[in-house]
Amino acid sequence: MRKPLMLAGLVIAATPVVAEDKPQLTVYAPDYFTSEWGPGPKIEEGFEAICNCDLKFVAGDVLPRLLLEGERTEADAVIGLNTDVTARARATGMFAPHGQDTSALSLPIAWEDDTFLPFNWGETAFIYDKTKLENPPASFEDLLNASDDLKIAIQDPRSSISGLALLLWVKGVYGDQAPEAWAKLAPKVLTVTPGWSESYGLFTDGEVDMVLSYTTSPAYHIIAEEDDTKVAAIFPEGHYFMTELVAQLKTTDTPELTQSFMDYILSDGFQSMIATANWSYPAVIKEGFLPEGFAALPRPAKTIFYTEDEAEALRQPALDEWLAAFAN
Repeated sequence: MRKPLMLAGLVIAATPVVAEDKPQLTVYAPDYFTSEWGPGPKIEEGFEAICNCDLKFVAGDVLPRLLLEGERTEADAVIGLNTDVTARARATGMFAPHGQDTSALSLPIAWEDDTFLPFNWGETAFIYDKTKLENPPASFEDLLNASDDLKIAIQDPRSSISGLALLLWVKGVYGDQAPEAWAKLAPKVLTVTPGWSESYGLFTDGEVDMVLSYTTSPAYHIIAEEDDTKVAAIFPEGHYFMTELVAQLKTTDTPELTQSFMDYILSDGFQSMIATANWSYPAVIKEGFLPEGFAALPRPAKTIFYTEDEAEALRQPALDEWLAAFAN
């Protein structure tokens, strides 16, 4: 985060120079992205060091804002969408090809999309504290059949990408039996929060035994806090794959600058900071890109993934099943 100039006179003198001499690139991003613990500040610093521009992140609900603004949008690019919502984004016709060679991507799935470009990835998981939960569920079935005394925090799929991912995870594991699975899981859910940070805060405060998060979440505790007590429960049924994406708008009035930002996404400078800036796997993993703490993370043997069209087709039926379970 950039520090403000100490002298008011310097601020007044500097403002016109920035506006006149440096073009601005506006990127819509999720709320978490621009926080001091999110990846936004590091990305801003890194790109501004090479672009001679002013990178401005606008935080909020990215897709709803784009759908509302349409071609009037001020965004040059967006960051933080995922494949569970890109069908609706693509249908707007507002996006241009990313223009990148994706052959070096280190994803557990094949990637051939020429519009939405991955910059990180992970898998959903339930996190627990191994010093407090002596017998954690060893499978999704164990989780469903656990005592209702087990307290879990999850996120609302109507407002949270991780909450929506849980719907599709359950659908991927249980298919037509998903309503029965939700009926078993619902009594164990102490609370449903609007977003991830509220749920995770309840977990770290000891209010719940498990929290819906990501397989990479323990890396933060291992590296930043030197705490190896937070663990992802790995299920043999598989874990739902998520990747966050970047795309550029056709309506940008700075196409060359916007393309430069897209070129930056898979660069070593960008990808090498993702592990500890966003606590996830970089889209391109090279030697030195993953700190030692990531080596201790268990990986699922099976990855569950839906294409954007499959995810869009399942979204409403899965949401209806979820709402039915939590309405009782």
